[in-house]
Amino acid sequence: MPPSSPHGATSEKPALARGSGQHVLIVAGEPTLAELLSTTLELAGYRISLVGTGTEAMARATERRYDLVVLDATLPDVPSLARVRRPPVSHRPPVLILTAYDSLELLLPELGLGAKDYVTKPFRVAEVLARIQMLLSGTAPGAHRGNSLTYGDLALDDARCQARRGARELDLTPAEYRLLRHLLVNAHRVLSKEQIGRYVWGDFRGDNAIEQLVSRLRRKVDRDGPTLIRTRRGFGYWLGKPDAEA
Repeated sequence: MPPSSPHGATSEKPALARGSGQHVLIVAGEPTLAELLSTTLELAGYRISLVGTGTEAMARATERRYDLVVLDATLPDVPSLARVRRPPVSHRPPVLILTAYDSLELLLPELGLGAKDYVTKPFRVAEVLARIQMLLSGTAPGAHRGNSLTYGDLALDDARCQARRGARELDLTPAEYRLLRHLLVNAHRVLSKEQIGRYVWGDFRGDNAIEQLVSRLRRKVDRDGPTLIRTRRGFGYWLGKPDAEA
């Protein structure tokens, strides 16, 4: 029986996101990580295949169809894959990327290339399962449609570096565009001022500079529609609807 609270009510942990037999390819070379992911996803209802390198993963993807790939981006051969001519595949599954925090700013520009999401290491199992479920259902934050990165009626076109809110084009400076993209890719996640500063300018410019930049962007993005850019007092900023707060 679940433990009872002092007031007689039962305290139960929320149920973890579960699969329904989808086939997941895990790409992880570290034995402990590979075992954790394999065991967790199998118990959650997924079918698992496991490889230890990015090269093996590419070969497997040409042989059979997977519903999703979980990729450890810290594998030694992963950076070199971008320079390799990729074999044609009939199906490109969504990818959940596991990455170290200090590599995140190098990874984020690549998130615009397909259905991808990421979790920083060390990660919580519950977050991995939730992100997998969102990718499989097509509801991951910052969904990609063609060349556009979208959230509701907000759309960014990376090919032209243009942003729109509904039918209205947003006249953004380069720093404002980078900030909006960072918030959109991380929709539902609270970003600290330091995270924002390092992504937008490559270094931390101080609280006042971040606040002014967010204020200018908010006036442009949220001028005529429901508020999307939000403040979590004492923590930072996030983009999303009120009921989606991380």
